[in-house]
Amino acid sequence: MANLVLKGLVLRAADYQESSRILTVLTDSRGKITVSAKGALRRSSRIAAASQPFAYAEMTLSESRDRFYLNEASTISLFPGVTADVEVYALGAYFLELLDAACPEGEEAAEGELALGLNALWLLSEGKKSPALVKAAFEIRLMSLLGYRPETDCCAVCGRETPEDPMLDLRGGSVYCRDCAAGNALLPAPLLPASLEALRYILSAPDSRVFAFSLGEEAGKRLGSAAERYVQEQMERRFSTLDYYKKIKT
Repeated sequence: MANLVLKGLVLRAADYQESSRILTVLTDSRGKITVSAKGALRRSSRIAAASQPFAYAEMTLSESRDRFYLNEASTISLFPGVTADVEVYALGAYFLELLDAACPEGEEAAEGELALGLNALWLLSEGKKSPALVKAAFEIRLMSLLGYRPETDCCAVCGRETPEDPMLDLRGGSVYCRDCAAGNALLPAPLLPASLEALRYILSAPDSRVFAFSLGEEAGKRLGSAAERYVQEQMERRFSTLDYYKKIKT
């Protein structure tokens, strides 16, 4: 079979044998795939740089018996600003773990997830945006891509476009006024009006503008808490990298 050339982001890397690695790679055209990187741990290896987490590279692969083998790689970005700071690294590792959990292997449609992940990692690496806001926008937009888009146009009970004391139901994904939520079996996350506007923006913005917003401190905290809890509720799991990030976060 002819070689396959594609671009991919390494989500995980596991050493095996003495000098090789098994990579989990999110690609532009094949979705998430498993790649064998033989000899990647050798000092002279030409594929070493592209065989580590956070590496985004153009990869030349061969395929045999439903497994991909990495023959050549040209690194596009290693996101050095992410790997240079332990706190930012921990947040970036959470992004990779979340992408890994969100994208089943064998599904080809992952262009949106890959682009979102690359943009988020670039912003972390460049330090051009508050990591907390990057995190919230990444979480919310990813949930939307996966089919868990919250319904934020109006209160789910009274229909008000500007809900009073708005809150997001983490189970059902709808927005409520505080009074309208009373008596309903909800798992609420309180928001401020500015938090709700940012949430609406993240869901509706063009791909290239998802992160182009700002928020005050309290509104940002409420959005961040709601986004994080929404991910855990919809994915029905916790993330070890997130626990570590929160543990070391200053």
